[in-house]
Amino acid sequence: MNTRRTFLISTGAALTQFTPGKASANSRVRMCVIGVHGRGHDHIKGFQGLDNAEVAMLCDVDQEVLAARAAAFEKEYGRKVATETDLRRVFENKNIDAVSIAMPNHWHALAAIWACQAGKDVYVEKPGAHNIYEGRKLIEAAHKYDRIVQHGVQLRSSEAIQEAVGHLRKGTIGKVYMARGLVYRWRPSIGHKPDEQAPATLDWNLWQGPAQERAFTRRLVHYNWHWHWDYGNGDVGNQGIHETDMCMWGLGVDKLPGKVTAMGGKFLFDDDKETPETLSSSYLFPEENKMIEFEVRPWCTNEENGTGVGNLFYGSDGYMVIKGYDTYEIYLGSKREPGPSRKAGGSHWANFIKAVQSRKTSDQNGPVETAHLASSLAHLGNISYRLGRQLSFDPKTERFIGDEQANAMLSRKYRAPFMVPEKV
Repeated sequence: MNTRRTFLISTGAALTQFTPGKASANSRVRMCVIGVHGRGHDHIKGFQGLDNAEVAMLCDVDQEVLAARAAAFEKEYGRKVATETDLRRVFENKNIDAVSIAMPNHWHALAAIWACQAGKDVYVEKPGAHNIYEGRKLIEAAHKYDRIVQHGVQLRSSEAIQEAVGHLRKGTIGKVYMARGLVYRWRPSIGHKPDEQAPATLDWNLWQGPAQERAFTRRLVHYNWHWHWDYGNGDVGNQGIHETDMCMWGLGVDKLPGKVTAMGGKFLFDDDKETPETLSSSYLFPEENKMIEFEVRPWCTNEENGTGVGNLFYGSDGYMVIKGYDTYEIYLGSKREPGPSRKAGGSHWANFIKAVQSRKTSDQNGPVETAHLASSLAHLGNISYRLGRQLSFDPKTERFIGDEQANAMLSRKYRAPFMVPEKV
């Protein structure tokens, strides 16, 4: 098989060839973090703290953000770091082995696919895709180009959570039939912001990428894009992806559900959010005879699992509580007697680098398939909410049954040249 890959690097038709990067077990994996305003800061810290990796480059479309993060990097680590404003030039750079993607959701899959085509391994933030179509294309790209693609669901690298899943598998709480995901985060009003001229230091065209062109507004940049459908997926597709992934992992389901229903709305704030503040979703897996319930709340609330963010698993002999990213507790019988419990973390960054160096997907805790499945569960709930009805879904074809209105929401209208291709 030809190891040379072609990759579109400009808004025109010019093509440049790449040789897939190689990282030996005895070398340091040279990383570029793409998107360094928020979560990207954690990516920098996570990879730079490893002995077998180094952050060699930072990339962001906002020159002010990029300059500030590069200055902070030099101060903290005692050396300068290369910078770039266009991710396409990152993929051209043969000195970069892998990229870490912390851009807004609507960029995740396309950036990861481009990276695979350019021979780079990929760590991609959750959700791995902005819609269901993109998630499947990301899997295809990872397999076609033989790339390590790690999804940023870091609880999978927690020793305690791995142990917890072992308990679910061996029947510690009996027959496990239902999981609940909880996202009770403090999400205040974002107010109202008008359209305005984009700052000269921000490449607004590149920020928008695959989305349709629109006027710049501060109701989107740099965080509140999460609450707008063209760029984000609400909190079920934000914090919630950790919990959708945990639900599916814990239940042992490796395909999407057959029935989905969701309802919710905006009940507290008159602001610019498009996504619901409150959302309750139910997912039925008929063949497995299991189900998932998911709840998103934005404000004052009880903490059902002790933290307000995490999971609950229900079995015939007891239930399990997952708290955050590194703690589980088990309660047994009608008296809820304490069973096994543990708190212990792990490094998802280190796990990714291990797989990059070994070239074994079996070494990964968060393989590319989790990016598709966990993200798609959230997307299914959002589609049901937006259409206002229960939906029947075929997990084999990954299409809705007899519902073209719903099927039209499996993908989006892309803007050239930022197209997620049918053939990756």
